[in-house]
Amino acid sequence: MSINRVLSFLAIAVLAVAACTSSAGGATSAGGGTSTGGGTSTSTSAAIVGSESSPSFGMVLTGPNGMTLYTHAGDSATSSTCTGACATAWPPLETKGQPTAKAGITGQLGTLTRPDGATQVTYGGLPLYYWQGDTKAGDTTGNGVEGFSIATVGGSAPAAKPSAAAPASSAPSSGGTYGY
Repeated sequence: MSINRVLSFLAIAVLAVAACTSSAGGATSAGGGTSTGGGTSTSTSAAIVGSESSPSFGMVLTGPNGMTLYTHAGDSATSSTCTGACATAWPPLETKGQPTAKAGITGQLGTLTRPDGATQVTYGGLPLYYWQGDTKAGDTTGNGVEGFSIATVGGSAPAAKPSAAAPASSAPSSGGTYGY
């Protein structure tokens, strides 16, 4: 992997961290229709949720454009916490009707109304998102980034629990106290 690609990915990750901690209103949306590149698409009709086999995660959910879908640890069945700049980095899968599932999808699809009034697709009670860092079908680069996990077929549990804890610090060697 070239240094430019690594630096680009790191820059995107830093922006996502900043975006997901922002409380700015107004969401930029993406969802169920024609692909516009970078994993996002404009919503023109009812979203169709599919699945794709991933060597690392098993059967993962995909949007109508074939891109991997994610869930966020801070969300619930009735609300999305990813708005504003966060929704730019993590475009929600939106729909203009009742979402449908392709064969093999065993969990429950539903919808919720986002703060901006758009209708977002849910799976197993959790809102679904794309990740702007995924550039082609099969990419799974957003797993574990800022509380987002790959949505897998078969339930609402994330594919891999993102680490919310900071790395443990070591005890001082001189028996002193921590500087908190």
